[in-house]
Amino acid sequence: MKKIIALVLALVMTVSLCSLSLAEEKKAFKIGICNFVDDASLNQIIANIRAQLKAVGDEKGVTFEIIEDNCNLDGSVMQQIIANFMAEDVDLMVGVATPVALTMQGMVENIPVVFAAVSDPVGAGLVNSLEAPGANITGTSDYLDTNAIFNLIFAANPEASKIALLYNPSEDASTAPIAAAKEILTAKGVSFKEYSGSNISEVMLAADAIAADGMDAVFTPTDNPIMAAELAIYETLAEAKIPHYTGADSFALNGAFLGYGVDYANLGKETANMIADILVNGADVATTPVKTFDNGTATVNTETCALIGFDYDAIAAAFAPFCTSVQPITTAESFDELGE
Repeated sequence: MKKIIALVLALVMTVSLCSLSLAEEKKAFKIGICNFVDDASLNQIIANIRAQLKAVGDEKGVTFEIIEDNCNLDGSVMQQIIANFMAEDVDLMVGVATPVALTMQGMVENIPVVFAAVSDPVGAGLVNSLEAPGANITGTSDYLDTNAIFNLIFAANPEASKIALLYNPSEDASTAPIAAAKEILTAKGVSFKEYSGSNISEVMLAADAIAADGMDAVFTPTDNPIMAAELAIYETLAEAKIPHYTGADSFALNGAFLGYGVDYANLGKETANMIADILVNGADVATTPVKTFDNGTATVNTETCALIGFDYDAIAAAFAPFCTSVQPITTAESFDELGE
């Protein structure tokens, strides 16, 4: 019996060593990235994921084959993309934005999933906690400090009494910030009105209504359908002298008065580092904490600032006590046009 046990143990050790050897020899990885919509924020994330994985690959002597697709807000297309990734036998999937991450969570069991730019991973039900996700999914969060944005709104205009809340009710990233905005404004005794849109045409109509109603300011969180429409609405709001306060610098890039939030280039880089740690170093997805970021930078579109009638230097001085830094930006379709 002792000899049999010894043989079994030897066999187990041999198999384990062979498995370890095979794992150590793996030098090529296939990654499927699904983007939620074509907008400056999410595109910037993916560009930086690609660049950082290339850098890590060169350093570690491994290669990352990236299969990228974009569902453009279409849930059925999203599901097909994820099914295609599974058919391609990818080693890891990346879901950019909450809806993609949730769909991957529901469809994928045995493949690691890393999400990017999910505002409320716990509230969305993606992870048990930020510190210990608990399953085959983790990632990076662009949590928005809503109160900080309202500090900026009232720093620029202490007399603001009518605030527009512009968002897509179906966007998971907007749920918590809009609820927080309502609580903040109610506590201040400031009136607000909700405006919504799920596509560019609807958002344009909402912007027209905001201008017609003569609102004092507009708040939008990290809402991707509104982001996708920003280039089509910023002039309407600016010409009506209504500043648009938003949850990402990409909104300001596309013409909004202000974007406040995370550095999406850095978020993309850190997402890539997380991917590499899981694939190359064997990090356990279930125990890899969700990465969060400081929300301290206010990005002001100087062209829109002037169109509204604000002085940039005065605005920067008013904002300074409420954020880490104030950065100017001019209108462009993508960060590439600015050389970033």
